Amino acid sequence: MAKWLDSEGKEEDVVVSTRLRIARNMANYKFPDFMTMDESEYVTEEVLGVMKNKEDIYRFYRIKDLSELESSVLVEEHLISPNLAQNTRNGSFLLRDDEKATIMINEEDHIRIQVLLYGLNIEEGWRICSSIDDSLEGNIEYAFHEKFGYLTSCPTNVGTGLRASVMVHLPCLAMTGHLNTIIDGLSKIGLTARGLYGEGSKALGHLFQISNQTTLGEKEEDIIKKLNKVILQIVSRERSTRAYMMDKRSLELEDKVFRSLGILNYSRLISSAEAMAHLSNVKLGCDMGIIKGMNPKDIVKLMIDIQPASIQMNLYRDMLKDERDMYRAQIIRNNLINMEG
Repeated sequence: MAKWLDSEGKEEDVVVSTRLRIARNMANYKFPDFMTMDESEYVTEEVLGVMKNKEDIYRFYRIKDLSELESSVLVEEHLISPNLAQNTRNGSFLLRDDEKATIMINEEDHIRIQVLLYGLNIEEGWRICSSIDDSLEGNIEYAFHEKFGYLTSCPTNVGTGLRASVMVHLPCLAMTGHLNTIIDGLSKIGLTARGLYGEGSKALGHLFQISNQTTLGEKEEDIIKKLNKVILQIVSRERSTRAYMMDKRSLELEDKVFRSLGILNYSRLISSAEAMAHLSNVKLGCDMGIIKGMNPKDIVKLMIDIQPASIQMNLYRDMLKDERDMYRAQIIRNNLINMEG
């Protein structure tokens, strides 16, 4: 289970998590896609050399030493990127003991610093991320241009190299058809909405990652300030829509929540997509007080635990889809029994 879920955060009824990620490259080295194995090892050793004497405890992993299943679980827990998980050639990472900070090495860039916190925690996430970045920059020469800022493999990361991302749960905006208008409006102000695992992934369970699109020409503080302001506006819209649903369409809302709870309590086979849709409704019911006695955070934990790799890792073996669907249904039933007392 992802340890970052154990922390406290703001606006937890709508905001699931906050992620800050900084992309950095070392001067005098080719970008990761063009490095030799020896060069990539030099980059790895430089990062390890800086971090080995830090007060925080980090564990070091090489992707090639992990099974495909182990790497996939780390992606499902949002601890490493899908891109790094696929880099069995020279990819590696440092994971802080509390799992709130990851330093990915030889991903798309030489260094990707990620901080992941529960709820809305942009300022705290940036403080931690910036502190790690300062430690590295104090000992490593970064690739930096006076006009363009930090140089990165992807042009959209040039500048600050900062991607600030907030995962939000927006079921009522989706139910009322207002969600598309909000998502379309984000691009007009330099933000974007992505799915559960970032670019190219689906928005399962009405979960969306909202982040800045570009980093060139903006200061870190301005990116963070704008994102925080927009997220609070979206939180307000989702809450007001929930209040409207309870006032005007309460029977429809309660029916949706309890139908989902019933399906999850009695299903014997259930796919990831269907499970996420129903868990989304149950989380909404918990957050709105429709379902009593259940902790919404436990539903978020369950959303991670029922992903394909996490199910297989729990039983230490690979499974075909039908078998995963059977065990997923069983895991959900068992967890809901415990949650309901």
